[in-house]
Amino acid sequence: MAEIPTTFDAADIVVEDRSVLFKRFFAIEKIRLKHKTFAGDWTESFERELFERGEAVCVLLFDPKRDCVVLTEQFRIGALADERSPWLLELVAGMVEEGESYEDVAARETEEEAGCQFTKLHPICRYWVSPGGTSERVQLYCGIIDSKDVGGIHGLAEENEDIRLTTLSFADAWSAVETGIINNAATIIALQWLKIHHEHMTRP
Repeated sequence: MAEIPTTFDAADIVVEDRSVLFKRFFAIEKIRLKHKTFAGDWTESFERELFERGEAVCVLLFDPKRDCVVLTEQFRIGALADERSPWLLELVAGMVEEGESYEDVAARETEEEAGCQFTKLHPICRYWVSPGGTSERVQLYCGIIDSKDVGGIHGLAEENEDIRLTTLSFADAWSAVETGIINNAATIIALQWLKIHHEHMTRP
């Protein structure tokens, strides 16, 4: 695979000031900076607001023997205006806490949100969610499970989580992507990955 060079890196940015505008569970910072331009000079100093969201891990739970996926369904405040429902079909997911590896988070959240454990974890990709305004970055995995006894309602009461598990055949899950029922980025990306690798993942 050909290497794609980058023109600039972090050394080509000068952060002149950084302040916290708001901080609770998440934070919003105001940053004044300048950076080099493609024309070879520097921008004027300018300000941006940054939503400090942190890093997250999402896991697509897949049972290759039954060719099905297990998804979570829960209310999402960001989807309050969704035309279909603010209760979205998603992956098992959680934020990375200090000292945790991505694999640690994947195992913790699979247990908390799905009440099961994966036997193998396949890395899918790591991506910036919306880099124009937030620092959030997601590590995606596909976790291999036995879905036979997986189901029910899960989540931590102290975090106001009310999570119902839904098991779908891969064909039905892919149809839900194509029809727009599944409409959040992490779940779409993970199912697209599984679509590409489906033959290999279901091979005995």
